[in-house]
Amino acid sequence: MVMPNQKSKGFSLIELMIVVAIIATLSAIAIPAYRNYVTKSQLTAGITVLRNLITPAELYLQEHGHLVTGTDLTYLGISKDSSKLGTLSIENDGTLSFHYVSPAGAVAHLNRDEVTGWQCQLSLPNDIDPALTPVSCR
Repeated sequence: MVMPNQKSKGFSLIELMIVVAIIATLSAIAIPAYRNYVTKSQLTAGITVLRNLITPAELYLQEHGHLVTGTDLTYLGISKDSSKLGTLSIENDGTLSFHYVSPAGAVAHLNRDEVTGWQCQLSLPNDIDPALTPVSCR
């Protein structure tokens, strides 16, 4: 029993329940937004790795005429495992590709067209929202 002249110490159960409900609501909003942010930044980083290969690839094309599947990437100044986010390769006779480790199943391609230059294409698995595609590859 609380005496009228004594102050109560601590929090009541209802106050603690309200705080828990507020924290749960904020985390329900923040966690998916954070996951989307991480996914978009990983996609952007992989595309950046590919875009950095454009100049060395152009120099290689001027000297040798064409890139073929299986060309050693050291000629472009990079190794296939130089990024922790995925692996690089040359596919389809001249397409620079980046196969992501995370998000799994995503693949970025840079294709060279004689008229329009280098074009980016991003293949995403079904569980990733296409709206997360970086602006540089839409």
